Amino acid sequence: MNEIKAIETAQMKSEVDQFKVGDTVKVHFKIVEGKTERVQIYEGLVITMKNSRTGKAFTVRKISYGVGVERVFPLHSPRIVKVEVVRPGKVRRAKLYYIREKIGKGAKIKELIVKKTAASKHSSPVKEQES
Repeated sequence: MNEIKAIETAQMKSEVDQFKVGDTVKVHFKIVEGKTERVQIYEGLVITMKNSRTGKAFTVRKISYGVGVERVFPLHSPRIVKVEVVRPGKVRRAKLYYIREKIGKGAKIKELIVKKTAASKHSSPVKEQES
């Protein structure tokens, strides 16, 4: 049993991008076409996060030419180059399956507005002049 955990920890990525359900993300992943490799970007809304450890996966939904398309990505896959958060979302549910039935503006998620800390507000101090 201990050997299985050792293999799993070796396969896990050390740096995992921090995102959650409700965020709009860009997933950069490698596609192999014959002998060449290229990176393709898939942008959409994260509607679920499933499982844990090496089996952890997330589902991204986007609207393509008026049709909803969902794709499941394994989080620790070597094909995923990076996941960047475009817009953080404000949701109160763990799974956003209800978005599948929504159309147009109803399918939007409110944006999570993060307040700036006090240190970043005073990043450019005003110098006092001596007279």
